[in-house]
Amino acid sequence: MRLIRTQSLPSWTSVLLLILAALGGAMAYPGLLAGQVLLNLLIDNAFLLVVAVGMSFVILSGGIDLSVGSVVALTTMLLALGVERAHLSPWILIPLLIAAGAAFGALMGWVIQVFDVPAFIVTLAGLFLARGLCYVLSVDSIAIGDATLSAWSQARWPLGSLGEITPGAAVALVVLALAVWVSRATPFGRAIFAIGGQQHSARLMGLPVAATRIAVYAVSGACAALGGVLFGIYTLSGYGLHAQGLELDAIAAVVIGGALLSGGTGHVLGALTGVLMLGLIQTLILFDGSLSSWWTRIVIGALLGLFCGLQRLLVWWHGHRRLSVS
Repeated sequence: MRLIRTQSLPSWTSVLLLILAALGGAMAYPGLLAGQVLLNLLIDNAFLLVVAVGMSFVILSGGIDLSVGSVVALTTMLLALGVERAHLSPWILIPLLIAAGAAFGALMGWVIQVFDVPAFIVTLAGLFLARGLCYVLSVDSIAIGDATLSAWSQARWPLGSLGEITPGAAVALVVLALAVWVSRATPFGRAIFAIGGQQHSARLMGLPVAATRIAVYAVSGACAALGGVLFGIYTLSGYGLHAQGLELDAIAAVVIGGALLSGGTGHVLGALTGVLMLGLIQTLILFDGSLSSWWTRIVIGALLGLFCGLQRLLVWWHGHRRLSVS
């Protein structure tokens, strides 16, 4: 069996570009590859990684979820209000928020499936709804002073000579590992790839298409809510302006990680590569000190163009090979 299949080429290309960018950056800025600097790529983007994992399931199934950034913001608001004004225990509140995110995602998935409405429209409505609810709750930022959440925000776990990692980063890695296992070793994961590849064929195979499509949006909603919890703990605040454009960053991370936007091709693990790539770009700009933060968007746009072009080339190549065989 070949190590690199044609469908995996975008994912391996992403890994190669990440390594080359890290090595090139290290040549310009010798401290870039220090253990703590590399760990900070994960620490500072733990919430994005969790959201991107959920987005991976949606994109692999052939869908899209534009609501995740707003769900993150709404979750930070509910987290702040819950612990500061309702005086709820984080141990009770956080599971409730994740369950609410899953229910919100499942509702959008149900509308998409039952009424055959494009996912773009339904999740765009979810984006406006969740963001609007943030301002109904409060137009101001709400500081989080809860002792438990403050302790989680400041906690650091030593990793020997590498440096230290936060509980949020550890949670993100656990979510990623669980998602990789689900996508590759469970009937649910195999159904996602089948539906993303060809929904009609998946239905003829007897796969639970409707239940799976609803479930992937529930997973995305749960991951967005958990990402909101991590973001709220990271910033110790809840605010309606949090996570603006995060849905685009999550989509970019998944695509840069090698997932095909049309569905059926990619790896959940690629979300990690994409998130690290985005974090590395931001870190390089920070190390340089003379570049505007907008260069992050410019480089991300160039990378997206590269990977979309590579994906189209692969689609053409597969079609050409089929015609040659026939």
